[in-house]
Amino acid sequence: VVRGTNWVGDAVMTIPALRELRRVFPDSHIALHTRDWARGIFEDADFIDEILTFEQGKSALKTVLEQGKVLRGRKFDAAVLLPNSFESALTAKLGQIKTRIGYAKDGRSFLLTDALPIPEWKNQRHEVFYYLNIVAEIEKKLRGATTVWEHEPRFELGVSAERKTRACKMLAESGVDLSKKIVVFVAGSTNSRAKRWQTKSFAELNDRIQARLNANVVLIGSKDELDVSIEVAAKSNIKPSILTGKTDLAEATAILSVCDLVISNDTGPAHIAAALGTKTLIIFGPTNPLTTRPFPANAEIIYKTVECSPCMLRDCPIDHRCMTRIRADEVFIKAENLLTADKRR
Repeated sequence: VVRGTNWVGDAVMTIPALRELRRVFPDSHIALHTRDWARGIFEDADFIDEILTFEQGKSALKTVLEQGKVLRGRKFDAAVLLPNSFESALTAKLGQIKTRIGYAKDGRSFLLTDALPIPEWKNQRHEVFYYLNIVAEIEKKLRGATTVWEHEPRFELGVSAERKTRACKMLAESGVDLSKKIVVFVAGSTNSRAKRWQTKSFAELNDRIQARLNANVVLIGSKDELDVSIEVAAKSNIKPSILTGKTDLAEATAILSVCDLVISNDTGPAHIAAALGTKTLIIFGPTNPLTTRPFPANAEIIYKTVECSPCMLRDCPIDHRCMTRIRADEVFIKAENLLTADKRR
């Protein structure tokens, strides 16, 4: 059993590790033990056999005890812990799983059978390598050597034809002209206001894309981000379609798989879109693109080097210069180039 991560972007960054785990254990039953929302990402994944989901209750201890019982009943041989949390290790221990592998973090080493040291390069390389290193250590333990590092990380994430058909129907019902290019905006960010590009800039970009490229613009996101999407629409001269808050993660993933371009803040959907093979343009500000940018080659970033970035703060205490210095016209030029080069539709 593999314990999944707690954020959407992190979940996507574990895909190469999950694919490598399947390569190392081609005949084993691999179950992903993860939060309910993650089913929307991994529903059609061909590298895992089963998804065991749970939701975090009000009492963390109660959730650990309940999930420990679930794992105990399944009699798993090994647990691979991708998150660093004490709680994930305690759950595996209570699940009476004989082999428990994860990083020696959060004071949990005594709960693990194989406590891995944090790599010295942790803050100098992309997060995908942090997760891949766990699989490399497992392979070395089994075979004395690892081949994990001999090829580039594989991100391919699939969406079934049926889900794509439903996504197109949902888009059409919201007023999207399927004969035109479709550009998706992710203008919010659930865990950081500092990550958000200005709504007036998204509005200006929307007007340029619709007027000059004759493309649809669709806003998506969670219910908590609806106010941001409404603000973008209010400031736009040409109104975009709003699906923010109207989809679950599985539906949003399917929409991202059928659109032509995604323009997003540093959010989970940006990582999903890139893994799906959709052209993705990410606006970076307070976070570190070296370690957390969407990794696939079809993802590009726009980032201004300022003296205080990356600060990793959730709210900017000064003037948000890392984002305000990114202009709508320069984002439009990149978007136009990507759409012109895109031959998928």
